[in-house]
Amino acid sequence: MSTLPSPRIALVTGASRGLGTAIAEELAVQGWHVVAVARTTGGLEDLDDRVKGRRPGAEPTTLAPMDITSDDAMRHLCRSIFDRWGAVHLWVHAAIHAAPLCPAGHLEPKDWDKSIATNVRATGMLIPMVEPLLRAGQGTALFFDDPRGGEPFFGAYGATKAAQIALVRSWQAETQKIGPRVVIETPNPMPTATRGRFFPGEDRDALTDIRTEAERILALL
Repeated sequence: MSTLPSPRIALVTGASRGLGTAIAEELAVQGWHVVAVARTTGGLEDLDDRVKGRRPGAEPTTLAPMDITSDDAMRHLCRSIFDRWGAVHLWVHAAIHAAPLCPAGHLEPKDWDKSIATNVRATGMLIPMVEPLLRAGQGTALFFDDPRGGEPFFGAYGATKAAQIALVRSWQAETQKIGPRVVIETPNPMPTATRGRFFPGEDRDALTDIRTEAERILALL
């Protein structure tokens, strides 16, 4: 990836917290121009502050506070990226809705609908939008698996995450020879807010540091 023209453009969806923000920060510190997408403006501003603190004068981060479930907003963003840079060299999709754990017989309609909208539908809408940008940059798309499907109480999250990865695996198989490159990684357990809600009594000191995991995953690329 070092042969790519400068600046290298990374689109990170879900960049305000957890592994998404750690990867966005690391990419920016390494000299990438990061387009950071998330609904939480404060989280994006914190990311920008951390990057400036670690590397003064780093390539500026483009903060895009928007909801990935808004087709019009994401379509406009992708068009803006094309008009300014013409390509994306790396897309990191870390956005997820983690519905509260509950028995399948007690699923709240709003949690089910939001899980489908964020984890499945948005991914299916984003792939056609981002694919041309990745092809223009001979780029890579990076997704994260979390195989919870079929586990007790993980109905909404497990089912929609499994559907997301099934879609991505199809895209991966379709583009194996023609690009873009599609990579699926299963991160090590990390002390994220999402995991804290899933496993509140867990010993978080035994988990992998988020920044360390971000560095490991990026090294694989």
